[in-house]
Parts: sequence; C-alpha cells; structure tokens
Amino acid sequence: MPVIDSFRQLSSRQRHTFLAAFLGWTLDSLDFFLLIFCVKAIAGEFHTQPSAVLGAVFMTQAFRPVGALVFGMLADRYGRRPVLMFNILSFSVIEFACAFAPSLNVLLVLRALFGIAMGGEWGVGAALAFETLPREGRGAFSGILQEGYALGSILASAAFALLFHRIGWRGLFILGSLPAILVFYVQAKVAESPVWLSGARKRVARSATGLDAPILPPNLLAFLPTFLFLILLMTAFMSFSHGTQDVYPTFLAVQAKLSPETIGLIGVLYGIGSIAGGFVFGSLSEKWGRKRAIVTAALSAIPVIPLYAYGHSALSLGVGAVLMQFMVQGAWGVVPAYLTELSPAPVRATAPGLAYQLGGLVTSWNGKGQALAAERWGNYPAVLAITVLVVALSLAGFASLGHEAKGRDMSEA
Repeated sequence: MPVIDSFRQLSSRQRHTFLAAFLGWTLDSLDFFLLIFCVKAIAGEFHTQPSAVLGAVFMTQAFRPVGALVFGMLADRYGRRPVLMFNILSFSVIEFACAFAPSLNVLLVLRALFGIAMGGEWGVGAALAFETLPREGRGAFSGILQEGYALGSILASAAFALLFHRIGWRGLFILGSLPAILVFYVQAKVAESPVWLSGARKRVARSATGLDAPILPPNLLAFLPTFLFLILLMTAFMSFSHGTQDVYPTFLAVQAKLSPETIGLIGVLYGIGSIAGGFVFGSLSEKWGRKRAIVTAALSAIPVIPLYAYGHSALSLGVGAVLMQFMVQGAWGVVPAYLTELSPAPVRATAPGLAYQLGGLVTSWNGKGQALAAERWGNYPAVLAITVLVVALSLAGFASLGHEAKGRDMSEA
C-alpha cells in the first residue's frame, strides 16, 4: 500500500518523530476517555447524576485552549521537543492525581488542569511531526496521526472492559498515568524540528546584526481571516466527534442497559472503525484534496443514524457505532495535515492547536447538554440522531468554503 511504502522511505529520525507524536496523542486520548467510560460509576460514588459528572468533560474542553496557547507559544519559542516532553509529563501527573479525588468538585478542578495539559499536546506534536516528515504521503500520515485519538479510545475501552470490575475507576486513572514513560523515549530518540531549528538560527543571526523582527509579521496579519475560519471549522469538527462519542457509553449503559463488558467491546470495535476511517479518508485526501475528503466523510455519516441511535440489539448498535466512527474519524483524519498546511511557520505550533481547542471550547457543553436533554426527555436516541444530522451538515458546509492546501511547502522558517 502507498502509505506503507512512504513509511519505509522515512529516515530513522522521521520514524521516531512520527511515532512520538502518534503515541503522545494516543495516550492523551486514553486519559480523556477513561473518564468517559467511568461516568456512571463516578456518579454512583459521588451520589449524583451522570450529567453532573459530564461537567468534567466540559471543564477539560473549556481549558484546552489555554493549554494550546501556552504550550504552543512555548514550543514556537523554545522548540517542539522539550515542550512536548513537559506536556506529556503534565497530563500524566494530573491523571494520577484524579485517582485520589475526594469529591466531585475536586475532580472537576483536576480535569480543568488536565484540559490545559491535553490542549497543548496536539498542536505541538503535529507541528513536530509535519515539519519533519516529507510532503509526499502527508495526507495518509495525517490520517494515522489523528487516529491516535481513536487508538486511545480503544485502549480505554479495553481497560474498562477488562479491569473495571477489579480495580474500579480510581485504579483506571492510576493506570492512565503510565504515559509519563513516553518522555524517556522522546528524550532518547526524537530530534528537534528542522524547520524550528532553521528559524532559530535566523533569529540568532538577526539578533547579532541588531535587527529585530516585527511583533506581528505581515504574513501573520494576512493569516488572521484563515485563523478565524479554522476556529469555525474546528467547532463543527468538535461537535461531530464529541457529539457522537461523549454520551454514547452512557446511553449504552443507562438506556440500552448493556453490561460493562459489552460496552467496552463496542468501544474497542468502534475505535478500530475510527482508525480505519482516518486511514482511508486521510489517504483519499492525497487524491481528492482535503476539502472533498472532509465533506464526503461528513455527509456519509447521516445514513448511519438509524443503526447508530435506534438499533434494537447490541449487535445492531455495535455495527452502527463502528460505521458512525468510521465516518467521523474519516473526516478527522484530514485535520492534522490540513491545519498545519494552512498555518505559517512562526505560529505552526500555536495556531493549529489553538484553533483546534477553541473549537472545543465553543462545544464544551455538548456532552453535558446532551445528557441533560436525554435525562429530561428520557430519549437518548433522539438526542444523538438530531446531533449527528445537524453537525454533519454544518461540517460539510464549512469545509466546502475553505481553501485547498494539499501539498503546501512547510520548509520555510
């Protein structure tokens, strides 16, 4: 397959860099989804409703833009590699602390801090990866990189299915602190972005000659309209993914009344479907262009709604969930390449991640809002179906208005 040939052609440095960015996003996602699968258990221990616990998801998403801005600016100033290591260590330590939360309020504060750490990882990792990889096959690599998020959900699903009855939700959070080990791999095997190093050398040269760069270079001023578009686009993307994922395990537990083992199995299966979707549409974006791939995946989710939301058995719901996440993450698979291609080098670690996380901020009440509506109406399927229809059409509409950027040169510093 073309992507396998492209991967074989990478240098050792490029492979290690891509693997580090992929694993960073995977383990970040694992820590996020562990809470999603434990909502019912946490609500039971703290004697509250699932919607109250899903407020932790709101806190995480609301604070992710802070992390994207802070860690992104640090990475643009001091380098991608050291900031990525600090970022991974941060969300691992906070995940460990969540295991010992004595109350829901403390857990909410910790998930806000987790959101800051989670918000920084994607932009820094994507900048490091795509500034190191060749432009050929960038769409396929984008699909694989983004599906680290899906792999994280698979690992969380498997951990929930296999270990929840043995170690409970607190034990799962302790397990979620293990990503800290990845820091040693980045330290030993990953090199700094060549684009950032080139820019750093130019800054040193300018400083030595007494020339100062403008506070806001003209090319960044010209980028502002594109940045605002990216925020709108990522708002639609975030609504598409979180609107189909955040309350789905709760729906399977509360309304479909499936066991934790079955819910975990369905989570693993739709995680595999997510990875396949990101790979397929990421690769197709190399032929079709980024915009067409996003629009096709978004619109293809609509016919899946009956199985996904109204299936009458675990089998039909599982098939619907797999097909839905194939389309959702198929559209998402284009995002890392598309956002980094559209962003100028001086803010490539900041702008994509900030747009990404600001989109999450706008939709941060999504999970809690869906749960509240479902609890009020007693109808999770209708809430899920309406969400998919609205956000799929919105995403397709926004994507069709954007600029095509496939294959853009990232080597300029």
